[in-house]
Amino acid sequence: MITILGAGGAIGNELVKELTLRNQPIRLVSRNPKARTGAVQTMAADLTQLDDAVKAVSGSSVACLLVGLKYELKSWRELWPRIMRNAIEAAKRANARLVFFDNVYMYGRVDGAMTEETTLRPCSRKVEVREEI
Repeated sequence: MITILGAGGAIGNELVKELTLRNQPIRLVSRNPKARTGAVQTMAADLTQLDDAVKAVSGSSVACLLVGLKYELKSWRELWPRIMRNAIEAAKRANARLVFFDNVYMYGRVDGAMTEETTLRPCSRKVEVREEI
C-alpha cells in the first residue's frame, strides 16, 4: 500500500495517475478526501494528531508526505513541525518508507547547479521553520 498524506493537490493527483498505471494499491489521506474508484482507498485524518497519522500510515510500505499549509508564518510555525514529527513517527511504526516532496526555497538564490551539498540559505521565515526541522 502506498499512502499519500495530503492528497488532492497537484502533485498528489499526478502521483495517483502514475501509481494507478502501475496497479499499485493507494490510500489517499486528507482532511476532506474525495471518493475515488478502483484500488484507491480514502481516509480523513488530521495529521497534526499523532493517532490520526498512525492510523493513516498503518499497513503502508510507503508514505508520501505532500501536505500543504496556509501560506502564513503562524500556521507554518505551529503546524509544520507537528505534522513532520507525526509523519515520521507513523512511518516508523508502520515500518514504511517516508517520501517527502519539498521545494527549493530553503536554498535561497543559488549560482550554478544545486546538489546535495548546496548550502541552505533560507530566504523567508517560513523557510527557516523548514530548515529547523
